Amino acid sequence: MSRITARWLPSLFLTAALPLLAQAANPPEGPAYGAQLEGFEYPYTLKHFALQSQGQSLQMGYMDVPAQGKVNGRTVVLMHGKNFCAATWGDSIKTLSEAGYRVIAADQVGFCTSSKPEHYQYSFQQLASNTQALLKALGVQKAIILGHSTGGMLATRYALQFPDQVERLAMVNPIGLEDWKALGVPYRTVDQWYARELKVTAEGIRNYERTTYYAGRWKPEFERWVDMLAGLNKGPGHRQVAWNSALIYDMIFTQPVYYEFKDLTVPTLLLIGTSDTTAIGSDIAPPAVKARLGHYEVLGKQVAELIPRSTLVEFPNLGHAPQMEEPDRFHKALLGWLDKPIP
Repeated sequence: MSRITARWLPSLFLTAALPLLAQAANPPEGPAYGAQLEGFEYPYTLKHFALQSQGQSLQMGYMDVPAQGKVNGRTVVLMHGKNFCAATWGDSIKTLSEAGYRVIAADQVGFCTSSKPEHYQYSFQQLASNTQALLKALGVQKAIILGHSTGGMLATRYALQFPDQVERLAMVNPIGLEDWKALGVPYRTVDQWYARELKVTAEGIRNYERTTYYAGRWKPEFERWVDMLAGLNKGPGHRQVAWNSALIYDMIFTQPVYYEFKDLTVPTLLLIGTSDTTAIGSDIAPPAVKARLGHYEVLGKQVAELIPRSTLVEFPNLGHAPQMEEPDRFHKALLGWLDKPIP
């Protein structure tokens, strides 16, 4: 080997190693998915329901999982949260199906595997009507409605709008147990929400959920859901996804269901992880206002008093998604309530 070659070998090795060192220092942010979450695997067969809404041809992605074992003839409809998708209900779908329930889990318009329209007048009434159209097409006349997070607000609106089609209502850490606007949280315009949503990253999602949803705790299995949301936001539908997200946040903030809990007529179960601190707009609220928001250990009890036929189950030390944090404990409570005769 010549002296010249020997002299350059260390530099060559160092140059070859630089990409690996850079990758280690800056780990990839995860995969990117299509505007309707193309590329992300759902736990059961994904189908699409075509509907006409507000002069547009739209689609809702959904899973329709038949009952297993001893079929009881009852149907559970699952409604996901703002930072979640129908896929995040995977454990619950399996458990409910094995317990004899038909389970339908849909992605609402604007979310996940469903259409992201350029213009849409979002309201919980509209999303409830979309869901009712899906259930009618599937031949479901009456169902148990189970909503998580923002899905809890939608489930409440659905039960108010279609009470004769709801056997029971269950909500898991629903947001909207308080009216943030009335409590003093400043208003964000849709444009301000849009600018915020354009900046969404996996790291930001992870940090927010760890702090707000899980009281500083984290489990490796939560990473799949970070990838899901971050991948949707950074894919080819980036701006489309962010715009719909902004419209949806405006809906959540300006359309409280809090004042109508007293009007619910169906048997209702509240499943509350008491370590949750979720509150829309708390990041821009004045300190005195922020200190009053998102106390689920208090909110669950207060709202249980407002709902006429309510049952409250609390999960001490669990956060925003007890069905994902401790699924066995959560499902035991849910199935126990579903098995009881209607009071």
